[in-house]
Amino acid sequence: MDCSVVIPVYNSEESLPELIGRLANTLPTWAQKYEVILVNDGSRDHSWERILSLIEENSWVVGIDLLRNYGQHNALICGIRAAQYEVIVTMDDDLQHPPEEIGKLLSRLNDGYDVVYGIPVHEQHGLWRDLASQVTKIVLQGVMGAEVARKVSSFRAFRREVRDAFNSYNGSFFAIDVLLTWGAARFEGVPVRHDPRKSGESGYSFRKLVTHALNLMTGFSTLPLQFASLVGFTFTLFGMIVLIYVIGRFIIQGSVVEGFPFLASIIAIFSGAQLFALGIIGEYLARMHFRLMDHPIYAIRHVVKSKIKNRR
Repeated sequence: MDCSVVIPVYNSEESLPELIGRLANTLPTWAQKYEVILVNDGSRDHSWERILSLIEENSWVVGIDLLRNYGQHNALICGIRAAQYEVIVTMDDDLQHPPEEIGKLLSRLNDGYDVVYGIPVHEQHGLWRDLASQVTKIVLQGVMGAEVARKVSSFRAFRREVRDAFNSYNGSFFAIDVLLTWGAARFEGVPVRHDPRKSGESGYSFRKLVTHALNLMTGFSTLPLQFASLVGFTFTLFGMIVLIYVIGRFIIQGSVVEGFPFLASIIAIFSGAQLFALGIIGEYLARMHFRLMDHPIYAIRHVVKSKIKNRR
């Protein structure tokens, strides 16, 4: 089985040598031909220089330097599009995904699945990060329509044919796990070891994960629009009930509901519902606007391959 490993790199100059060293010991046991694509996503340290030195030492390492920081998913899709072998593996650069566990993903992929996720047995995150991660996965399950969405991770393996389903996608808002559902139907997850981060800090904060969840909902689902419609219908029904109450009281008691607070409350409720619905519609219009701008999801500064002739 030939394998391409795609790794987005951001401020990881300290962990890259160990990561490549462990991949050098692991990949030959599972793949006849292999490559490791390191995508430098606008790192602020000396990660790109470290990548260049690793390319000189290893014929199977490829380096891609992006013009600036575009985000993990953008860097991932850049590396995925550059992959040349039949199986593509994605993993993080912080050594939390042990290279020795890749074999479990590839072995399960051979059982006939299109996409296999490495499910961490014990994740090494804080309370708020775990909470935001779970919210994101719940949203992702609704978007993907697959039970395995609750167990997704950035440690995954899939067949190259799946890439063809989204290879031409160039939208400004996207998530790689959603794009995988466009070309795959058989998903699976296998338990893998999850090591603690040895250096640096995670780029995914609570705020970024919540923002990612909102982008998933408005970028790949009509659920918010349906919810806005439900809110509108609910408050319309509430307004009709209030109207019936006011007319009924006038007919039966000969009086109307008095007081400015009651009227102000009704106006505030309906105004809030209208602004809420307009806000959701505005989110969708903003995505259409950015899509029409045809803004590139990444731009490449350099692609560097080893000059050693016997590349794997």
